[in-house]
Amino acid sequence: MASGRWRWLAIGVLAVTATGCGAAKTTATVTHSPVVVLYAGSLVQLVTQSIGPAYDRSSGDKLQGYPGGSVALANEIKGKLIQADVFISAEPSVNQSLMGSANGNWVAWYATFAKAPLVIGYNPNSRFAPLFKTEPWYQVLTTPGFLLGRTDPTLDPKGVLTIQVVQKEALLLHRPGLVSQMLGPAENPAQIFPEQELVGRLLAGQLDGGFFYQNEAIQAKIPYITLPASIDLSALYTVTVVRSAPHPAAAAALIDFLYSAQGRSLMEQSGLSPLAPTLTGQKAAVPASLSHLFSH
Repeated sequence: MASGRWRWLAIGVLAVTATGCGAAKTTATVTHSPVVVLYAGSLVQLVTQSIGPAYDRSSGDKLQGYPGGSVALANEIKGKLIQADVFISAEPSVNQSLMGSANGNWVAWYATFAKAPLVIGYNPNSRFAPLFKTEPWYQVLTTPGFLLGRTDPTLDPKGVLTIQVVQKEALLLHRPGLVSQMLGPAENPAQIFPEQELVGRLLAGQLDGGFFYQNEAIQAKIPYITLPASIDLSALYTVTVVRSAPHPAAAAALIDFLYSAQGRSLMEQSGLSPLAPTLTGQKAAVPASLSHLFSH
């Protein structure tokens, strides 16, 4: 990500207007605040088409979102490549890389807000699509010629879950070679794409199938199959305010909206399962306007 994305955004404008016989008076022009959000790429449609527009309308503020792999975004925060207000991760442990003095104290707390299971989405126009109705998922994904998409396990939690799912299935089937047969090496350039691009590549016919979260498949109207309960794994989404957030009040307002009845309803419509906020970290660091979320 280019350093040009570092944002210093004005909160207010001081206007000077002439009145009467050339006399001047000073008036404060109230402007609405932006809120800069770094968020997991699996939430692109939720943020851009649902939560974002609804928050903008209700608050008058403007959500400015930048999607990406959760680990990659955390690295950008630590590298000071972007000055963010809010960080949304698809895996709680990613926040730990931003906590504590050794990690710059970028995050002092975080809270869960939703979850979504990992599924296998496929292109309905793929020549392999009919196989999903008759064959086990692992058989389809290892069919010669099948073009599979996944995300980078070093940058995105979904990439890690993908490998874990295949490993669990390999153990259940007593097929240790299944992982390499299906995925190749962990860092397989033929399969790995940025999280925010994976849906588009599938819809464009560049992939036959891939690993997605259920909300991604539902929002993009991609047919998908769920995984057996024995290997089911899910994203666990968390949210926090980043240290030195340029717009802390707007950041807290957005998080409050996320947990509101409207926010929860929008998440459910998008295929996410809203969760009660579970706090990790320093409760004293939580903005006062959000303390009601953790009062019980």
